Amino acid sequence: MSSTSILHFCSLSTTPKLLSHLKHCSFLSTSSSSSARIRFVWLNHSKRVFSSSAAVAVAVPSKSGRDTFFAEDSVSWKSLGLSDQISQALSNAGFQRPSLVQAASVPSILSGKDVIIAAETGSGKTHSYLVPLIDKLYNGRHDGVNDPEQASAPLRSFSVVLCPNVLLCEQVVRMANSLSGDNGEPLLKVAAVCGRQGWPVNEPDIIVSTPVALLNNIDPKKNHRSDFIRGVKYVVFDEADMLLCGGFQNHVIRLIHMFRFDEKLLSRMNKSGSEKPLLLNSDSLSHFEGEEDLQNESIFEAEEISEDDVDAVDFMEETRTSPANKKDWRRVRKIYERSKQYIFVAATLPVNGKKTAGAVLKKMFPDANWVSGNYLHQHNPRLKEKWIEVTTDTQVDALIEAVKLFSSKDHDAGVSRTMVFANTVEAVQAVANILQRAGIECYRYHKDLSLEERAETLNNFREKGGIFVCTDAAARGVDIPNVSHVIQADFATSAVDFLHRVGRTARAGHFGVVTSLYTESNRDLVNAIRTAEKLGQPVEAAFSRKRSFRNKLKKRGSNNSGDRATAEMMV
Repeated sequence: MSSTSILHFCSLSTTPKLLSHLKHCSFLSTSSSSSARIRFVWLNHSKRVFSSSAAVAVAVPSKSGRDTFFAEDSVSWKSLGLSDQISQALSNAGFQRPSLVQAASVPSILSGKDVIIAAETGSGKTHSYLVPLIDKLYNGRHDGVNDPEQASAPLRSFSVVLCPNVLLCEQVVRMANSLSGDNGEPLLKVAAVCGRQGWPVNEPDIIVSTPVALLNNIDPKKNHRSDFIRGVKYVVFDEADMLLCGGFQNHVIRLIHMFRFDEKLLSRMNKSGSEKPLLLNSDSLSHFEGEEDLQNESIFEAEEISEDDVDAVDFMEETRTSPANKKDWRRVRKIYERSKQYIFVAATLPVNGKKTAGAVLKKMFPDANWVSGNYLHQHNPRLKEKWIEVTTDTQVDALIEAVKLFSSKDHDAGVSRTMVFANTVEAVQAVANILQRAGIECYRYHKDLSLEERAETLNNFREKGGIFVCTDAAARGVDIPNVSHVIQADFATSAVDFLHRVGRTARAGHFGVVTSLYTESNRDLVNAIRTAEKLGQPVEAAFSRKRSFRNKLKKRGSNNSGDRATAEMMV
C-alpha cells in the first residue's frame, strides 16, 4: 500500500484555475463608492435589528449549536407574512422554525423587491426563496378561483429557477414538491426542464432549468414560448456566482435581457393606454432581434453593464449608432414599470473587483435588497477543523486514519457519512483505490460518470451513508443531510472551493468536523486561513495572497521535484 502514494494522484492533477477575483477585503464591507441604493439585511452577533427592507427583527442568541442557525423562538412562518396554508405545509414537512437567513429573506421576497441572498452553505437558502414564491403563486391561484376577473385572465404567473446543472435542478424540484397540502399533493406543479426532460405538456407553476435548456425552449427561432415569457413573474438564479461567470455568463445575461425586454414592452403598453396587449409573440420576438430602436436600447444596456465589468455578451449583433442616440437611449431605458422580480442566491459572492459576481449584481440591480448570512466567507462556529501536515511517507496513513475516525454510527441520522475531496477525476480514482486496498468501501463521484450514475450514487449515499470520494462537483449546492465529516485529501486551490467543501458539514444547525491534509507547500496558506478564522476575517483574504505564496514555492521547489509537483497543484 505504501507504494501507492497520494503524491501520485497529485502529479496526475492539472493546475486548476485560481480565484483571481477575491481580494483582501470582507464581502460585508462597503466602500464609499458603492451604490447608496443597495439595501442590506444584516445578521450579526450583536443583536442588531434588521434594516427597513426586512419586515422582522431577528437576533443571534449565541455562537454555538442550533442557535447559530435558527431564528428566535418568537419568529414563526406566519409572523414572516406567510399564509396559513404554506405555514402548515412547512410544519408538515418538518420545518417548524425558520432559519436566520429564511427569516430575513422571506419578508424581502414577499415585498416584491429584487433580492440578493448571500449566505453560508447550509443556512437554508433554497427554502428562503422557494417558500415565499410558492406562497405568492399558490395564493394567486386560489384568489383567481374566487375572482372572475383573475380567472378570465389570459396569462398565468410562473416562476423560473435557474441552476448550473441538472442534478441541482432535480434537487430544487424535490424540495419544492415536499411542501404539500392536506391531501398530500404538492401545493404547486413543479417540473425540471433540462437534460432529457423537455417542455412539459401541462405547464407547471415553477419551472426549474439550466440557462441553456431554457434558452433552447424559448428561443424564438425554435419554439415560440411568448406567453410563457410574459407570464414569468419571478426569476431565481441559484448558485448565482457560478451563473454569472465563465461559460454560463453570456446565456444568463441574455435571459435577463429577454425578461427585461418583456417588462419594457408591457410598461410601454400601459403608459400608452393601448387596449391591444403587446405580447411577446413570434412577431415581437423577431422585432426583438431586429427592431432598430429597441435593439439599440438593449445593446446600450448591455454595454453599460459589461463595460469593464463583464465580457461582451452574445446577445445580439452589434449595431453602430451616434453618440447622441446612445446617450438618449441610456436615459430612456431606465424609465419603465417593473413587472418581474429577480432573486439571486449564492453561498460565495465576492463584490471586490470589477468582474466578480457581486460587483456585476450591484451594477445590474442597484435597488436590490441584500440579505447576508452571519458566517458568509467565514468560519462556522459549529464546525471543528483538524489540520494535519503530511509528507510523502505519512499522507496515505493519515488519510486512512482520518477516514476511519468517523466509522461509528451517527447518533442523529443512524448512519455515518464522510465526504473525501480530491481535485481531479484521476485523484478521486487514486484515493478510492487507496481506501479499497485498506479494506474501506467507498463511492466515487466525478464529472466522467453519467448523470444517471451520479444520481444513483448520491441517492445511495443519502440513504445508506458511507465514504463518498468526490471532486468539487459535489461541493456546490448538493444537499446531503447529516454529513458528519469532510476530508480534504487534496487541499483546496481557491477560496470558493474551500468554503463549499467545508460547507458540506455543520449544516442546518448540526455540528461537523473537517480534516484537511496539507503538505509543506501549503503551510503558509493554511496558516493564513487559520489566522483569518481566529480573527473572524473572511477566508478569501488568505487566498488573495497566492502570488507571494507562489514566489516562495518557486524558491523551495528546486530541492524536491515531488514537492514541486504537489505545490503546483495545491497553490
